[in-house]
Amino acid sequence: MIFKFDKNMLTFTKVNLWGERMASIGLILCLLIFGLSLKEVKTEKEIMLILQHENEFSEKKFVNLLEEMNFKFPYIVFAQAILETGGFKSALLSENSNLFGMRTATQRINLANGAQNGYAYYNSWIESVYDYALYSSTYLSQLKTEEEYMDYLGQYYAEDSTYIPKLKKIIEKTKSKFK
Repeated sequence: MIFKFDKNMLTFTKVNLWGERMASIGLILCLLIFGLSLKEVKTEKEIMLILQHENEFSEKKFVNLLEEMNFKFPYIVFAQAILETGGFKSALLSENSNLFGMRTATQRINLANGAQNGYAYYNSWIESVYDYALYSSTYLSQLKTEEEYMDYLGQYYAEDSTYIPKLKKIIEKTKSKFK
């Protein structure tokens, strides 16, 4: 015999197993009738493959993330990533998961795992975008116009004196990707 504690009566009552079994059988039949099935349990390897696929870089995923994160000038951020990674083909992206040529930050909160080949490295390109968002919120949040933004990048971000003209050319070609 099995008993169940009744909180209202503060007593134990006998459980009718037949009724509970019928309810369970009814639930299973409903699932089968309506075509629902229990999800199969995934192995750790399958989970890792799914996560790897979800974290795989694509321009479309990158554009979507920039828009979701509500960057003030997402087309500039996108152009920076193109310029910094040589069109998303550099070792900086493939080895460091670094889209922006970021160095390991010492004056602000950051997501870098450390430095590799002189640049910050991340677990995924997505973390690189989050880190750029931290950079942006720390240094760029008060800038109101595109011109102020570009001036800041030219003075404090870029190491190349021709960075801004290069960036503007890329923006002309890619700005239409954004709403």
